[in-house]
Amino acid sequence: MHLPLKGKVIMVTGAGSGIGAATAGELHRRGAIVVLLDCDRQGLERVQSELGSNVSIHVMDVTRMEDCEFAVARTLAVQGQIDMVWANAGIAAFGPLAHTDPLAWKRCLEVNVFGVFNMVRAALAEVIRNQGYVLVTASVSSFAHPPAVSAYAASKAAVEAMCNAWRIELTHHGVGVGIIHASWVKTPLMTEGQLHPAFVRLRAATPAFLNGETSVLEAARMIADGIARRQRQIWVPGWVRFLHWARVLLHTAPAERELLKAAPDIERLFLEGIQASGVSASSMPPREFERMRKQTDNAQD
Repeated sequence: MHLPLKGKVIMVTGAGSGIGAATAGELHRRGAIVVLLDCDRQGLERVQSELGSNVSIHVMDVTRMEDCEFAVARTLAVQGQIDMVWANAGIAAFGPLAHTDPLAWKRCLEVNVFGVFNMVRAALAEVIRNQGYVLVTASVSSFAHPPAVSAYAASKAAVEAMCNAWRIELTHHGVGVGIIHASWVKTPLMTEGQLHPAFVRLRAATPAFLNGETSVLEAARMIADGIARRQRQIWVPGWVRFLHWARVLLHTAPAERELLKAAPDIERLFLEGIQASGVSASSMPPREFERMRKQTDNAQD
């Protein structure tokens, strides 16, 4: 059963690109009032211009609780209510344990775990008041943990655990809690990953039936349907539910065989990347690396 979204005020982090932007557009078309949150002003302004009316934007950093609280206060001042918060902002970090940039590893956890906590916590009182819905973006990586993405996998496993606990805590308040488990979706994050030869080698070691890609618009429709139903789990695409049920088998010796073969190549290619571009550029997606570089330059100025 689909519940009406018309007039519902929905805050979305990571809304400047990818599934956040695409799903915000789908929710807007279904009548929701979307509040777009991101650290990327240009991305937010582009999405806002595409959607037009009933769209607010706030430039913010989810790792700063004060930013999240300010976004909530501004939303209440303009819209008067918050019916749903979707903690979608996330970044990746890449590299074998022995060689990855520790700052990149830490930043991934800060955004993907503490950023989720900050945004949900800041909006929670209002969501409870409206008996609303909390949604968090996880991944197949929350239960399938390939080499060289330990930070990302750890962060997504953490938010899955957080949501399972929060669902039990908040049910008696009338609040639903959902989590998105997505496989490969054609977003800028995935496109950036394909620029790294070690990441390409990792994907080549993944079984073909797990390597299918979902378009961002198709993912947006699946997520919007899940939101309308206030689902506990949203699978992107639907077959991910079966992988989730079989998760205990994913880290048995037979299942890891191809990844074990690929691990030396991944390490070698990563080290070649360090030689060519440096450890930080090899460990972070290009947009995040550029963002961190600008922050460092501004701090030095």
